Amino acid sequence: MFAVVRTGGKQYRVAPGDKIVVEKIDGNAGDRIELGEVLLAGEGSDLKSTDGLKVAAEIVAQAKGDKVTVFKKRRRHNYRRKKGHRQQHTILRIVSIGDHKAEKKAAPAKAAAPEAAPASKPSIKPAKASKRAAADQSPAKVEEIPTENPAPDDAKVANPPAEDATPKAAKPAKPAPAKAAKPAKAQPKPQSTKNAAPAKSAAKKSPKAK
Repeated sequence: MFAVVRTGGKQYRVAPGDKIVVEKIDGNAGDRIELGEVLLAGEGSDLKSTDGLKVAAEIVAQAKGDKVTVFKKRRRHNYRRKKGHRQQHTILRIVSIGDHKAEKKAAPAKAAAPEAAPASKPSIKPAKASKRAAADQSPAKVEEIPTENPAPDDAKVANPPAEDATPKAAKPAKPAPAKAAKPAKAQPKPQSTKNAAPAKSAAKKSPKAK
């Protein structure tokens, strides 16, 4: 069943169990109210009389709408005014329309127990493990690598005689050769003054005639 109700200057089409947002109605969350202005009622395509029909609702919460900015301006008058506004709203849940109440939703049935899992296939991993164990138990093969310097056939070369343990006499140290004395540097000869230019004599100034 449905009905068209009016509240806060607006009309709403409601049915039992619906939630609507209307203009603010005094009350707290959980309070029951009645919407008496029923304009239309019906069920399916059939209309019914609205005489004495009331719509019961429950307040879910008191809320606010989105913010609206109000700005005023007057040119050439240095006039600016800015304000914000949030409209007060009330959230309602329709409980019943006349004698028709909201049907309670049945709880979902528990899921049936899952079917028995099919028999698992025999795994091949143990066979692989046995092969690995057998490989570990088998003796490891050692590759023969030819030596670069084989042992000599001659016994003397293979077993050289041991050296004498007695210490050898130290060789006498050679005397250091005496360094030859360097000859003294010859003193430089004084330069001759035969070809030197004669010193300029200061010219005598003659007295000026009066």
